[in-house]
Amino acid sequence: MAISERDIMGGLAKGLAVIETFTAERPRQSISEVSAASGLDRATARRCLLTLAHQGYADYDGKFFTLTPRILRLGTACLATMPLPQIVQPMLDRLSEEIGESSSVSILDGSEIVYVARAAQKKVMSVVLMPGSRLPAYCTSMGRVLLAGLPEPEARAILGTNRLPARTSRTLTDPEAVIAELVRVRAQGYAAIDQEVEEGLRSVAVPLLNARGRVIAALNTGLPASGPVADLTGRYLPALLGVQAQLKPILR
Repeated sequence: MAISERDIMGGLAKGLAVIETFTAERPRQSISEVSAASGLDRATARRCLLTLAHQGYADYDGKFFTLTPRILRLGTACLATMPLPQIVQPMLDRLSEEIGESSSVSILDGSEIVYVARAAQKKVMSVVLMPGSRLPAYCTSMGRVLLAGLPEPEARAILGTNRLPARTSRTLTDPEAVIAELVRVRAQGYAAIDQEVEEGLRSVAVPLLNARGRVIAALNTGLPASGPVADLTGRYLPALLGVQAQLKPILR
């Protein structure tokens, strides 16, 4: 159903844009920083931030704003209505116990992956990952699995034509190079990343397919970079594929 412009609440849209500027890399921001990140003028950003603080969704120390745990209420309702986290969490827990490493499931949201379930054995990244956490799709193993599950024109539209940000010296930043990697991922059925999203971190991911064979999510494990890269797939890929096979008949 088409939505008319006159039915859109501009204030709500601006408030949501402000909330989305807060990330793991930018958890504490000034009005000017939020204005720049959201594209809103400073006065509008200020009103949105003060409203969030008044409603208990943000803390304000006179200069910087940080989101409060209350903001999780906005995502909890969505996660509660999604069967995927409830279905995969027990299997993630068993998988992590089996392999001795953290494992996660994510979905694609535009150009980012969103974690919907996680079983943490140890901290392998500088940021804390949990359901709701986001990372770029182009340089993560789960992101590449999810992008590879799209028709190529859709993946190209998400990647764009400009060089992508280099998170490390190993990050693929040429969209055409990423597309070529997606072709390989699609053919082999998994994605392996060697220190592209963060120095010292490797990960391997497989798609989670529903009974009709459509990619609906991704499953991965991440671990510190040590030893031959081949160990990554040799040691962990069979366990990931085992979970993939168990989930396929029950995912919708």
